[in-house]
Amino acid sequence: MGKPVKIMIVEDDHALNNGIALSLGGTDIQTVLAFTLEQAEKLLNEGVDLIILDINLPDGSGLDFCRKLRKTSKVPIIFLTANDMEVDIVTGLETGADDYITKPFSLMVLRARVNAVLRRKLPAEQMFEQGGFSFDFDRMIFLTEGQSVGLSKTEQKLLKLLVQNIGNTLSRELLIDRIWSDGAEYVEENALSVTVRRLREKLPGAPIKTVYGIGYVWEK
Repeated sequence: MGKPVKIMIVEDDHALNNGIALSLGGTDIQTVLAFTLEQAEKLLNEGVDLIILDINLPDGSGLDFCRKLRKTSKVPIIFLTANDMEVDIVTGLETGADDYITKPFSLMVLRARVNAVLRRKLPAEQMFEQGGFSFDFDRMIFLTEGQSVGLSKTEQKLLKLLVQNIGNTLSRELLIDRIWSDGAEYVEENALSVTVRRLREKLPGAPIKTVYGIGYVWEK
């Protein structure tokens, strides 16, 4: 079984937030809860696969949050809000959201819409293709423009994390923790930078972008 899909629910109504999490949670889905935009910002650095986002939040607007996020990330976003006017829906979709659901809503419909967005947005667990790149993580076959490329275990781990979270910026801390999670007591401070450089050299033209002060993202 692959890693669970991580869904962040940004909703200030604690009972509703927990209810959605309970409805969506399972062996294949992990939910993380945020009740303010400030909390959501912090959780984003840990990497998420989809965001369910209210518009009216205590510390700001979900619309503004979506606009800001779209400058650096293509993580799927579903608005879930009481703002049900036609102009609200159009505005929400135009900010970059992938779907817009109005309250009150059916949990069954929400689950179906979440699954539909994930099917459209998430890459296959072990296979990845984009442009001239083709990566088969099961058979450890990595091709660029049809030519085989040899990658170290560390480079494979980094590459898999990046493409599994395509469009989503991953923090340096998260990458270091996931890549060197084999009990190594000490990791050189520049080990991640060196691995990223080597990966870029082996995969010319790979859309690995440095997000200064945060980490790295594989762009769509």
